[in-house]
Amino acid sequence: MTSENSKRPGLLVSLFPVVFLIVFLYFSVIKNKQQPHVPLIFSAALASILARLYGIKWQEIIESIIKNITSTLGAVLILMTVGLLIASWIQGGIVPALIYYGFDIVNPRFFLFTSALISALVSLATGSSWSTAGTIGLALMGLGTAMGINPAMTAGAIVSGAYFGDKMSPLSDTTNLAPAIAGTDLITHIRHMFYTTVPSMIIALIGYLILGFMLPSGGAFNADTFTIPLKAQFTMSPILLLPPLVVIGLVAWKKPALPSLMAGVALGILAALLIQKAGFFKTLSVIKNGYVSQTGVKAVDSLLSRGGLNSMMDTVSLILCAVSFGGIMEAGGFLARITSAILSLVRGAGSLILATILTAIGVNVLAGDQYIAIVLPGRMYKASYAKLGLDPRNLSRALEDSATLTSPLVPWNTCGAFMWSTLGVFPLYYLPFAFLNLLNPIISIFYGFTGITITKISETEPSRLEDSE
Repeated sequence: MTSENSKRPGLLVSLFPVVFLIVFLYFSVIKNKQQPHVPLIFSAALASILARLYGIKWQEIIESIIKNITSTLGAVLILMTVGLLIASWIQGGIVPALIYYGFDIVNPRFFLFTSALISALVSLATGSSWSTAGTIGLALMGLGTAMGINPAMTAGAIVSGAYFGDKMSPLSDTTNLAPAIAGTDLITHIRHMFYTTVPSMIIALIGYLILGFMLPSGGAFNADTFTIPLKAQFTMSPILLLPPLVVIGLVAWKKPALPSLMAGVALGILAALLIQKAGFFKTLSVIKNGYVSQTGVKAVDSLLSRGGLNSMMDTVSLILCAVSFGGIMEAGGFLARITSAILSLVRGAGSLILATILTAIGVNVLAGDQYIAIVLPGRMYKASYAKLGLDPRNLSRALEDSATLTSPLVPWNTCGAFMWSTLGVFPLYYLPFAFLNLLNPIISIFYGFTGITITKISETEPSRLEDSE
């Protein structure tokens, strides 16, 4: 808070907008299957009224909202570009080709395991969970649906794999942000995350293997149900497998995500014009409004009728509503008050790491953005880690174990909204199957209370002296 005449809000007042939002979301989204936009808007209005009552000027509230919105504009642009990418790749026959050829190499029993592993490798190479979901994830969703596998299971496996790579890749923005906020270096941060993330991923992969063998045998499934309509509607060629490789390669070579995805859009348009023989202006209309499949086979049409710039506008508005609420909560001092109450309960390393993880998850829910969920708790708890003699690498790991991994599980978070729009599955539906994202914070908390891999500052001082010399 910056207003000179403002009063510090109490804990109950600070929690009131949070409780209001949770109750509203429960009855609106869970009970009545509505979108979360309106609950977020009304909760933001309530928080702004309370902020004004505590002396916060309206201009400060607006500035905080604008600041939060500005921080998410990069994500919004990528989201819009992925809408273009999906439509152009369906129109160009790229997604149908990935599904068509995928039937020859993927065993349904091992599909979930394979989806998580492939997503992890692609994301590790690119450092981007979003690019992974928008390229290989899109094809895996189609292939899984065609095989009769629950889309929520497929989405959970993709999200687990994508966020393993996003978290462990030195190319990832969050992997660079967390150590910068905590005060450690990138390589130390990644090495320290191995202790929590690799065991979590191994358990997750085992879980997907078991889940795959628990699925129905699929004997009634006939691949021709999909391959024949796909081949009738699209010209199939191995050349169509190149655009995903190009996009993944560009991102892996540290090219910016937005132009890399736009290159994918351009390749999709070229494929539509040269291979599918689609008209130029028809293709432009598709990437704006989305592709509409008309094979006559309901399962195939449902699978391919998607994408387009317009399809992402609902998600963009959801992100704006969420980060606006977060901006008001921050401007009113409500987030800081809740965090300080949590910090007052800290008594040791275990409770501090627990507080860090719970706060990051809470900010993911309330502020709707994973970057805020890394920066805000990182700044608030940095001094507490130093006071307890804990090396900053413990803080950076806790931030990623929570803020990064739980962000796609919140429907109105930028990451959750992106995965929802791209994979076509509501985050709360794939949440039970995102094994890595659920396990990693739990393992991190367990390490905190047991002291496993928790590094003290005294243990790192000799190496720091050597580095300085």
